[in-house]
Amino acid sequence: MNDPWTPYSARVVERVVETPDVVTLSLRFTDPEVQQQYRFACGQFNMLYLFGLGEVPISIMDYQDGCLQHTIRAVGRVSRKLVALEPGAMIGLRGPYGNSWPLEAARGRDLVFITAGLGCAPVIAAIRRAIAERDAYRRLIIMQGVKHSEDLLWQAQYDRWREVPDCEVLLAASEEAKVPFAWSLGMVTTLIDKARFDPLNSTVMMCGPEPMMRASIRALENNGVAMDNCYFSLERNMQCALGLCGHCQMGSPFICKNGPIFRVSDVRDWFLLEGY
Repeated sequence: MNDPWTPYSARVVERVVETPDVVTLSLRFTDPEVQQQYRFACGQFNMLYLFGLGEVPISIMDYQDGCLQHTIRAVGRVSRKLVALEPGAMIGLRGPYGNSWPLEAARGRDLVFITAGLGCAPVIAAIRRAIAERDAYRRLIIMQGVKHSEDLLWQAQYDRWREVPDCEVLLAASEEAKVPFAWSLGMVTTLIDKARFDPLNSTVMMCGPEPMMRASIRALENNGVAMDNCYFSLERNMQCALGLCGHCQMGSPFICKNGPIFRVSDVRDWFLLEGY
C-alpha cells in the first residue's frame, strides 16, 4: 500500500443500522495481500470512494474480525449512497491518513474522553485500546452528550464500560424533559464538573461539534487542566487527504496532513477565530 492516491477494492461484509440516518459498515479488502498489510492508528481516517460518484473522509471506528469499521451519517451526496450499501457491495478505500491520539504519551495518566453526537466514533478505537491495556493508565473518564437519550449509539457498549475498574461513564441529554436513570440533563460540558479526575495528571481527548469543543476548552481551563494536555479531532472539507488541495487548511496547518488530531494549545488561536 505504497501509493497514497490509489483506492483499493473493498467489499461490504456487514451493514448495521444504528439510527435512521447512521450506519456502520464493516469492510474487507478483496486483495489478501492488502488486507494483511493494512495497519492504522487510533484516530486516523480513510477515504471511501464510490465509483463514478466521489469519495469522502470517514474516521476509522475500529478493526474487528478482520474488518475495518466505519460509522457514517447520511449528510451529503456520497455519504447518503454509502449508508445505503448492502453486504456484497464494492467500494474503493485508500488510507489510512492523518495522525493519531497520543495514547503512548498518556501512559500513567488519567484519560478523559469528551464526545458528543457521532463524535464518539473517532475515539471508540482509542477507548477500546485503553481498556485492553487497562493497567497502563490511571482513571478512565468517558463523557458523551446527545440531544435525546435514544440518540446514543452503542448503549450496550457504554454499559459494559461502566463495569471496567476505575472507569467512569457520564452521559448527558440536552433536550430531554426527563432523563433516564444515571443520565444528566444538559450539555456534555456540564459533566466536566462531575467527573473525578486529576486535572494536573490527565490527558483529554475530544471529538464532536466544534461549539461543544470550544465550551469544553473553557470548562477544562476552569477546572485547572492545561491545554498542552488536551487534544481534539477536527473535521473540514478534506478532499485529497494529502495536504495538496488546500480545502482543509486552518491557518498554517492542514487538517488532513497535520491532523486530524491536534494539541489544543498548538491551534487554539486559529480554532477560536470565527470562520476557521
